[in-house]
Amino acid sequence: MNSKNQERGHLSVADAQAEVLRHADRRTVETVTLERALGRVLVEDIRSNRDQPPYDVSAMDGFAARSADLASAPVTLTVIEDIQAGDMPKQTVGVGQCARIMTGAPVPRGADAVIRVEDTQAQADGRIEFQKSVKTGNDIRKLGESLRNGQTVLAAGTEVTPGVIGVLATVKAAQLAVFGRPSVAILATGNELEALDEPLDPYKIPNSNSYALMGQVQALGIEPTLLGIARDDPEELATYLKRGLDHEHFDVLLVSGGSSVGVHDHVRPTLEALGVTMRFWRVEMRPGHPVAFGTTVDGGLVFGLPGNPVSSMVCFEQFVLPALRQMMGHRRLFRRTVEARLAHPVRIRPGRTEFVRVTLERDAQGYVARSTGTQSSGVLLSMAVADGLLVVPGTSEGFAEGDSATVQLLDGTTFQDDAGFEGRV
Repeated sequence: MNSKNQERGHLSVADAQAEVLRHADRRTVETVTLERALGRVLVEDIRSNRDQPPYDVSAMDGFAARSADLASAPVTLTVIEDIQAGDMPKQTVGVGQCARIMTGAPVPRGADAVIRVEDTQAQADGRIEFQKSVKTGNDIRKLGESLRNGQTVLAAGTEVTPGVIGVLATVKAAQLAVFGRPSVAILATGNELEALDEPLDPYKIPNSNSYALMGQVQALGIEPTLLGIARDDPEELATYLKRGLDHEHFDVLLVSGGSSVGVHDHVRPTLEALGVTMRFWRVEMRPGHPVAFGTTVDGGLVFGLPGNPVSSMVCFEQFVLPALRQMMGHRRLFRRTVEARLAHPVRIRPGRTEFVRVTLERDAQGYVARSTGTQSSGVLLSMAVADGLLVVPGTSEGFAEGDSATVQLLDGTTFQDDAGFEGRV
């Protein structure tokens, strides 16, 4: 990054992401019940409180027997006991004997293998014919196979997924210390905006930004506060911004609109007047070039997002989303990326990293990316139908049909450690 760009606040996408994450600290620790833990991040290691299973158990419905008795299969054995899950065996399996056993039931003394029902045949006299031999330990889950008492089963920093919830229930972790979720305020700005509850005015622009951003924040498990619309008046804007900068209530403030350089774009100077330190105010990207980021003396984060709805959402994906995830304790901060072939040429003006909204299909060779149509930053429908953002490096003029390129997925379910295109943008 040259000094001229640094003075003007211009950064590459990767440098801007690094600057945001440098200030996005984990905030709080709180205790939640297991029922409320999905999507949270563990603060402490979780240890097992028992051996699991607590004894050797059957992995199948079948018969517990001595593998030595089955060496000359087919062989017929006498059933001495029925053992259900939750029962404790009462007898020892001896030579020529077996025990009927259910999945999860303890293996009786004397038996060293389980033979599934499908490999046996009941005889008229009640005995069981075994039709093949098995090795010692067949279809037995050994004591402690899943967990050992005192073992660290989940490390601090683990995200609580459905599988993790199952493990937590297994070790009876009913209360968990997790990282808190940051509180987020959203403010729209501009005289041209029409609120959702106002009468339709064909000369106004619906305030879609607040609600699109709301959805993006909610997708992370955070319920944001909508502050409304601040008109293009410095005093009114300052009043709204003071609410959003109140550290007692909000950790992060998202402001859409008013971050450009027009004579009526008051957001940046007003934020600075209110004590916000602006870290950058331009990023070499398209859409989303006039994106700003600052910090408060209390460590709060402030994002000045563009007024165009697509630009606002794309900037959220690149900067706000990883910041919020880091504040929540996550290690994987960025959307997952895949490689896709272009169904048609994609041409851009070089100089800025471009994020092209695309749909994805699969064929025998992998993913195929296709533009959603016009890439105007005001066409919000292009984000509604997009599967991902095709990343075109600023050093490139685009791609030819059939070229392979990186697509950042918008599926909202899987994340990775880095942006997936560092060094290429």
